[in-house]
Amino acid sequence: MTKTLLLIIIFIWGIPSTYIRSKFRKIVYKTDDWKINIKPVFIKELTGLFSNLYPHNIEYI
Repeated sequence: MTKTLLLIIIFIWGIPSTYIRSKFRKIVYKTDDWKINIKPVFIKELTGLFSNLYPHNIEYI
């Protein structure tokens, strides 16, 4: 019972996280392609997380 409840809580917590990461990756890699969400490309994503790649993009800031 507690394992099932924990699984449900983690799943519900992960949905917004997945949406936000998808939106962030689309801005960083400048694409609307759905495949960017499953590719393990991390270098530019980490650079974008800790610095400002696009200072003039309001969505990115």
